[in-house]
Amino acid sequence: MAEITESAVRKVLEAVIDPATANNVVAQGMVGGIAIRGGHVAVTLDVDPARGTALEPLRQACEQAVRAMPGVLSATAVMTSERPAPAAAPASHAHGHGHAAPGAKTTGGGGRIDVPGVKHIIAVASGKGGVGKSTTAVNLALGLAANGVATGLLDADIYGPSMPRMLDVKDKPESVDGKALKPIERYGLKTMSIGYIVNEDTPMIWRGPMVSSALEQMLRDVQWGDLDVLVVDMPPGTGDAQLTLAQRVALAGAVIVSTPQDIALVDARKGLNMFRKVAVPVLGFVENMSFYLCPHCGERAEIFGHGGAREEAEKLGVPFLGEVPLHLDIRTTSDSGHPIVVAQPDSQYAQIYKNIAGRVWKQLSASQRGPRAAPRIVVR
Repeated sequence: MAEITESAVRKVLEAVIDPATANNVVAQGMVGGIAIRGGHVAVTLDVDPARGTALEPLRQACEQAVRAMPGVLSATAVMTSERPAPAAAPASHAHGHGHAAPGAKTTGGGGRIDVPGVKHIIAVASGKGGVGKSTTAVNLALGLAANGVATGLLDADIYGPSMPRMLDVKDKPESVDGKALKPIERYGLKTMSIGYIVNEDTPMIWRGPMVSSALEQMLRDVQWGDLDVLVVDMPPGTGDAQLTLAQRVALAGAVIVSTPQDIALVDARKGLNMFRKVAVPVLGFVENMSFYLCPHCGERAEIFGHGGAREEAEKLGVPFLGEVPLHLDIRTTSDSGHPIVVAQPDSQYAQIYKNIAGRVWKQLSASQRGPRAAPRIVVR
């Protein structure tokens, strides 16, 4: 396979002319960044938000030019802007799907993201980082699969993707038709992560609109096939990625992960309120690091307090899904790329995750509602 370099990509992009200026996209400083991994190329285009819709053919031309390079398996060009657009005007996607103009705030009325073949999409979220959300998301997905549920896992944490390490994925996604990527299968899960495409040490200096666009493409441009559940590991907080998913995908629900202490619960409450405002059902709270179990003597210590998430769930009227202890085996198995549900399937810790997965699946199975309409957010 021919080596693909950043300079070679820029050289190809010099042939893409902006008809409005009769200049190429490189010369006029539109190429904001290039990321390359194993034949997959991602290009960011910094654009004037006022020209967002009009520049869609130019974005497609950049994508097609890079895709035609020897050795390129897939190419993605996304537009981003520092300034918000004055209005959310529709623009056509390279593969025929609709999305909002770059920089625009997406409201509930347009650009619904459909994922054919996937019955339920759920988000695993947290109000802050460092609470073990990704470990919970992976083991929840594996718990669903262990219960016989056809499950996929999408790593939506663009800035800090963890799935390559947690699932020991060193392969790179392949594309059959040059447009859609095949998910990488691990431990019975169909998985996708931006970390499969971009090198681990590549800093993701992306603005909000590009993060949202990348998330959309990982949903709609991946051949997920028939799944009962797609688990989405969200980035921490309540930013663009969460809003993109909540507003434009028919989410079946959200699982919120927190630790027991008060400060984490405050942030978890913010996450809960965000999902409620966009009419996404909250499937429940998981209390992670609920207590510490000494691996040598089995003594229990409540380092961060205990029961805070359960009490908060009861207070807020949402289900409590379970408590996960702080234990060395859970951490080491995740770090080694063999999460506890598959590394020690008969352990009490694996059973905890399987029980949580069972409670989530019970709620999803009980729901007889059709696809949820994308909500419209009204800011007062």
